[in-house]
Amino acid sequence: MKKFAIAAATATALTLTMANAAFAAQSTAQTPMVVAAGEMTKAKEATSDTWITTKVKSDLLTEKGIPGTDIKVETNKGVVSLSSTVAVTDAQKATAVAIAKKVKGVQAVSADGLKAE
Repeated sequence: MKKFAIAAATATALTLTMANAAFAAQSTAQTPMVVAAGEMTKAKEATSDTWITTKVKSDLLTEKGIPGTDIKVETNKGVVSLSSTVAVTDAQKATAVAIAKKVKGVQAVSADGLKAE
């Protein structure tokens, strides 16, 4: 009887140790749903940046007095960067920045790349 009690206690201790290790390993690994949610966030961010770039560019193209075809628009995480190879006036630069800031989702606008006259 004593041998059976020792064997049972040993088996129980081993089972609990192994179960604890399994739970610990399971809790530190990311579940597939968490990974998928992270990928969806990246996809939404990329879509938003693409949408912002397209919207700013189209607004610049339709604005009179702005050389919209000569202004390059790039967006990264909601930050719009405007640049050009053609010189623009200070008024055109200010207007381009104002147009970009009005677009939904824009966090900030950098016009350092716009060449001044």
